Amino acid sequence: MKLPIYLDNHSTSPCDPRVVEAMLPYFTEKFGNAASRNHSFGWEAEEAVEQGRKQIAQLIHADPKELIFTSGATESDNLALKGIVEMYREKGDHIITSATEHRAVIDTAKSLEKKGISVTFLPVDKTGRVSPDDIKNAITDKTILISVMLANNEIGTINPVREIGKIAKEKGIIFHCDATQGVGKIPVNVQEMGIDLMSFSAHKIYGPKGIGALYVRRKAPRVRLEPMVHGGGHERGMRSGTLPVPLIVGFGKACELCEQEMPTESVRMAKMRDRLQNGIMGAMEEVYLNGHPTERLPNNLNISFAYVEGEALLMGVKEIALSSGSACTSATLEPSYVLRALGVGSDLAHSSIRFGLGRFNTDVEIEYTIDRMVKAVNHLREMSPLYEMAKEGIDLKTVQWATH
Repeated sequence: MKLPIYLDNHSTSPCDPRVVEAMLPYFTEKFGNAASRNHSFGWEAEEAVEQGRKQIAQLIHADPKELIFTSGATESDNLALKGIVEMYREKGDHIITSATEHRAVIDTAKSLEKKGISVTFLPVDKTGRVSPDDIKNAITDKTILISVMLANNEIGTINPVREIGKIAKEKGIIFHCDATQGVGKIPVNVQEMGIDLMSFSAHKIYGPKGIGALYVRRKAPRVRLEPMVHGGGHERGMRSGTLPVPLIVGFGKACELCEQEMPTESVRMAKMRDRLQNGIMGAMEEVYLNGHPTERLPNNLNISFAYVEGEALLMGVKEIALSSGSACTSATLEPSYVLRALGVGSDLAHSSIRFGLGRFNTDVEIEYTIDRMVKAVNHLREMSPLYEMAKEGIDLKTVQWATH
């Protein structure tokens, strides 16, 4: 086993060597511009792009023509929300989303609010799921878009996307889904799920950084978008700019590998994840699982360790790459907005750690991580006066703290 151990696969994943191998020729020998239609270099590049499009479309059960290439899921989210609002503004000015979406959706929705769009941010239940009934009740005659993520990037909870898609269809409302964490980990079928727009990215599925896609439904209904980037009219006029051929080739190969390996990979990942969860939670008290116990990604584990500061715990296991549920903002350490939306108290939210397993993790690494986490948490608790008081049966909520 080699150190450090990488367990932060939700933030990014290493490029699969098979993906790198597929990309390499397109940097040097086959360097043409896919929009150069009058010589062999251009034709070769265009062919590679169309092959990538097919591989990606197959993974999500779409028509290759329905894919728009972007720089990543953040751009895809922006294009979906802003593009729909601009295009359908005459029909209405209301969009529905959830409180636990990725920042790329939440911040885009907030920027639209400033421009006079009405946004409903729906709450989630304590496992992080959006209720289809809440969506139904939030719809007005001005609603033009519903945007709900497939799976949450912090807690791995999977939303009832199929039911939401059905509601959107019945009401004739466009449904956008940020599926960045779900594609390649769980089966995704845009037809069966009733998804009209879907954002996802290559670097979360062992592909290169800097390339993403937006699925845009072409029929029943035909979805139209106002572009954000104007220019040569590439990508059906929705996103101009010279296509990054090597990245598209890599994205395609990554999707092909996911399609082939997902059935066995997700089972192996879930086993490792359960071993990690049971190993940690079985060895300590006051350790809590965040998210849905069963409806969650096979590679996600999010745990709160009471009486331990998340950042301190990360520093205590520096040889393991993890992420904490807190986000460093300018002057304060804010607890995760996702955990707060679940009703997790500020103290526990500050003590949460996200484990993101991936294709290249091994059982040996999992055993090592269990051992290190248990030791690190116990060590930090030994130094914590709060933990000592709680062990003595003192209710910390009732303590009158002296102020100077």
